[in-house]
This record gives sequence, structure tokens and C-alpha cells, in this order.
Amino acid sequence: MTSPEPKLRAQVVGDDIIVTLPGSHYSVTYYKPTKSPELIAKCISDRDDPRVAMSLSEFLTRAWRLANDKARELGWGWVV
Repeated sequence: MTSPEPKLRAQVVGDDIIVTLPGSHYSVTYYKPTKSPELIAKCISDRDDPRVAMSLSEFLTRAWRLANDKARELGWGWVV
């Protein structure tokens, strides 16, 4: 039996979407510049967290998808 995938959390703070993995130091903040169709990342975790099975690159891939879904849900227009 495989263990379930860790659940990421997306929180909207002002004009930012902050995605974290609870129980780890993984975090990335996205914002959508005016007149831009895509989210831009800032404040990005920069190393793997040995406490969790997920690598940093896996986290960032999943975080980007979650942030884009949240941006669409918020009506931030067309987001890549």
C-alpha cells in the first residue's frame, strides 16, 4: 500500500497566493502582475526538506498547479 500524497495548502493574502506543505519548510508565494496572463513566483524555498518524501521540485510543480487553480477560482482572469 502506498502512502497518500502530502496535501498542499493554498492561502490568499492580499494579492498573493502562498502555497505550503504543512510539516515541512516548503513554501512559495505567487503573485499576478497587472496585465500579465501568468503567475510569478517569489519567496521560493531553495532546498529539499529531508523530513518529507516529496522533493523540492515535486513540491514546486504541485504548488504551481494549485496556485493557478486558486487564481482561476478567484477570478484573476486568464492564468497560464
